[in-house]
Amino acid sequence: MKSTVPVTAADLKRVCSQCNLLELCLPFGMADQDLHRLDDLVAARRKIKRQQPLYRTGDLFEAIYAIRTGSFKTDVLLEDGREQVTGFQMTGEILGLDGISTELHSCNAIALEDSEVCVISYPRLEELSRLVEGLQHQFHKVMSREIVRDHGVMMLLGSMRAEERLAAFLLNMSQRFTARGFSAAEFHLRMTREEIGSYLGLKLETVSRAFSRFQDEGLVAVQQKHIRILDSGGLKNLIQHQAGLR
Repeated sequence: MKSTVPVTAADLKRVCSQCNLLELCLPFGMADQDLHRLDDLVAARRKIKRQQPLYRTGDLFEAIYAIRTGSFKTDVLLEDGREQVTGFQMTGEILGLDGISTELHSCNAIALEDSEVCVISYPRLEELSRLVEGLQHQFHKVMSREIVRDHGVMMLLGSMRAEERLAAFLLNMSQRFTARGFSAAEFHLRMTREEIGSYLGLKLETVSRAFSRFQDEGLVAVQQKHIRILDSGGLKNLIQHQAGLR
């Protein structure tokens, strides 16, 4: 079940301006004197248990959510009843942008582990954007980052073979963990292989075979969901070599 924790006055004091996730979730390049005004953005913090929804398709759009801890997947339900994973989001990233255009959410956001988000009122964000110089521009940068990420997925699905897709996925996860101060070579994937396959447009068996080949060739070491990248150059070369063959 969803658990919303109201933010007290003490919590609100520099809740955004001093948050170590600020440059990840809202990469502001603003004057120092304006940063404290961001503290008004966070209306609450919400805890979401593993496998529980933050929001579902058709829910009224009221806020966007900055992931404070944990991770999520977004998915849509296809006409034949199958689930299509559309993205994975981790600490410091934003959820909820899908609801801006229609004022209804167009996908489900499900916690992959016990997680906590900062609830950012969208009406308040729009109001502050008119008052704080540069805020609207920075929010547009966040939206652009999401568009670029979606475009990258389209490139994966449209032009890469199965093993290239998985290699690109692992390298992308490595980069995202690095941006958060974690190891680039060793990390834990919270999603299942089936969910990875859904995201990459691959069958579960294909994902498993690709992981096995990567292990056999000394590119990665896999222990259940724990990944250790042994040869990142080899993964990059796999993508570049295959691209050169087309």
